Amino acid sequence: MSLASPSSFSHALSPYGWDVYWEAEFARYADQGLVPGRVVRVDRGQCDIVTADGVVRGDTAFVTPHDPLRVICTGDWAAVETDGNPRYVRAYLPRRTAFVRSTSSTRSEGQILAANVDHAIIAVPLSVELDLGRIERFLALAWESGAQPLVALTKADVVPDPVGLSYLVQDVEAAAPGVRVLPVSAVGGEGVDVLATVVAGGTSVLLGTSGAGKSTLANALLGEDVMAVQAIRDVDGKGRHTTTTRNLLALPGGGVLIDTPGLRGVGLWDAEAGVGQVFSEIEELAEDCRFHDCAHVTEPGCAVLAAIEDGSLPERRLDSYRKLLRKNQRIVAKTDARLRSEILKDWKRKSAVGRAALQTKRGDRPR
Repeated sequence: MSLASPSSFSHALSPYGWDVYWEAEFARYADQGLVPGRVVRVDRGQCDIVTADGVVRGDTAFVTPHDPLRVICTGDWAAVETDGNPRYVRAYLPRRTAFVRSTSSTRSEGQILAANVDHAIIAVPLSVELDLGRIERFLALAWESGAQPLVALTKADVVPDPVGLSYLVQDVEAAAPGVRVLPVSAVGGEGVDVLATVVAGGTSVLLGTSGAGKSTLANALLGEDVMAVQAIRDVDGKGRHTTTTRNLLALPGGGVLIDTPGLRGVGLWDAEAGVGQVFSEIEELAEDCRFHDCAHVTEPGCAVLAAIEDGSLPERRLDSYRKLLRKNQRIVAKTDARLRSEILKDWKRKSAVGRAALQTKRGDRPR
């Protein structure tokens, strides 16, 4: 097979995000006689890769390390052999961004869901009651990945009252500072054109729980029924997993979309910076606390507690912030012995303080 020229790479792969940056990153592999391609689907040690010659089947045996965060995934740019069926993937290019969550495994492993993503679209259905805590978890993972999140309130047609819809949007906006919140109806077309304009500039990943309407929304953006859609149970608004693999699809208006299976769990994975971004108003308030290590519990001069008192900060936000920080800390501690030791020392210190306070209250002498 004749080796495709760099110009043919650019012409064929530019709809999938190929640019001068990736061309420069790939140069050393081109010198080895390999060709570039983008992974559009991964399945049991093999993957589908779009190349200048079309979609080919690739074998990932050479890029399957023990670290689950380094396995090849949908969205990666791969260096592929020119011959064979399947062709061997020899390497993948360093990722610009990576969307990672923790698995439900007791081993505390991370799972990479998508790579080289510019926009993380979090699909939240309006057909069921809003779960602001879950939205905040999705946002923390999205910010941590390096992508720009956007919340798409799907099935907006089930809320015909404009005033009621505006209140729902405001509730989500309060839980998502700095994030665009867009009501969308794939059935009625509301918001789809706006969303298509956003995703036209890069790679987007579509995230959400099962039944959130991701596949219906993907079809609306694609302009055709590419993704299968299944009925949702009326009793709880849940559905079966329509999408079973992560698929990368080129959009007719530009950009590419990675559709993902519904996520039952939204586990944080070393996402402290992402949590801080989601709760940016709390972290900004904390800068004015009297003590730099203020825990925002009972400390005097706490600006966060003052905001709770005057009503400018909802108590739910502070509770959620603490909860996500604790969850993230537990995940990190499972693989960080130093952090485990620090957590234990902190727990012992707080326990001692608590015992001393209790003894003082009872009028006992400290032991």
